Amino acid sequence: MVIIEFRSRLKPRADADEYVKLAIRMYELASEHPGFISFEHFTAPDGTGVSIEHFETMESVLAWRNHPEHLEVQRRGREEFYSWYSIHTCEVVRSHEFTAALVEESSRS
Repeated sequence: MVIIEFRSRLKPRADADEYVKLAIRMYELASEHPGFISFEHFTAPDGTGVSIEHFETMESVLAWRNHPEHLEVQRRGREEFYSWYSIHTCEVVRSHEFTAALVEESSRS
């Protein structure tokens, strides 16, 4: 599995409505892309946008990076929207997951 961490800050006068419209389109397009697993986005306390994407393989990441519509939105991002961004691409070496068992209140009485 490959994880992409994308952090960004918008320009003060960026068109937020247009940005959201393009972000939704990119999510829709990526969701249909072979090898796409998941996407999460949140805003950090300092206002930085953080997106985390999971893909099955590096090949699927590279194909997504070079998708023609995505390339156009990347260009627009640099020209119109972002004052700064960083991208980290990581291959998962090890992964764990834990889920606590739920106990019903009535069984504790």
